[in-house]
This record gives sequence, C-alpha cells and structure tokens, in this order.
Amino acid sequence: MSEQRPPLPPFTHETAVQKVRGAEDGWNSRNPERVSLAYTIDSYWRNRAEFVEGREAIVAFLTRKWNRELDYRLIKELWAFTDNRIAVRFAYEYHDDSGNWFRAYGNENWEFDENGLMRKRFACINDLPIKESERKFHWDRSGPRPADHPGLSDLGL
Repeated sequence: MSEQRPPLPPFTHETAVQKVRGAEDGWNSRNPERVSLAYTIDSYWRNRAEFVEGREAIVAFLTRKWNRELDYRLIKELWAFTDNRIAVRFAYEYHDDSGNWFRAYGNENWEFDENGLMRKRFACINDLPIKESERKFHWDRSGPRPADHPGLSDLGL
C-alpha cells in the first residue's frame, strides 16, 4: 500500500488550508526526518538557487538549514490552489550564530501526487536583516504556532 498524507487532492479551500497549516507545523518542528515524510521519495525542489531531489537530500538540506537558522519560526498562508497544486506565501524569523536576526519572505508552489505527498516544491525567498526588537513571531519554539497567534495578514506581512 502506498503512503498517504491527507488531505488528498483534489483540494477544496478547506483542505488546502489544512495542507498549508500541516506543512507549517511540520517545518516548525525542525525535524528533518519528520518533514521529509510529507514528500515523495523522488520529490524535486528548487529552494532559492539550490536544487534538491529525493528524501535523503531533503533531510540533508533541512539539517544544514536548521543548523544555520537558529530559533527558526515560520508562518505560511494559502495564496491559491487548484486540483493538486497549492501556492503559499510565507515568512520566517531566525538568527545566525552571531546573533544577527532575519525575517525571510517567500512564495512556494507545490504539486502533490494522488496520495497527498508533495512531489514538486519551488521556493523563492528573500532575507531581510531585522533587529531582535522587530521580531513578530513569538511562541514556544518547541512546538507549532499557537492557534491564537496572528498569521501573516494579521501581522501586516
């Protein structure tokens, strides 16, 4: 039996929002192995100028990422969807090992297989240096964003 990752396509507005929040919660876990299970075995990514193919490469990529991007916190928001595709916008905050804070802004285009696993991910991302006092993402870093924490639109981002 094939792996399944509900909700499955074709997406409705409700299931697309669920898929986006599930991805956000997964990435906020900062657990590369857990996150990789949302993608097909041969998933293909373009992330900034880096190209990643397959779960093993996804785990290696995310391990490097979260070793560099400390105290990472992410918010995703649904932008658009069709039968098996979802577009999101997102922002995340992190600091480097020198204590410099950043807010990264981006857009992603996702394509899913019939089992709800993401087979393609295309991400465009820009980093903005910020002061620690300008941070907007405040929740316990050991878990997902609380339901009552504002989203991107609520924060004016």
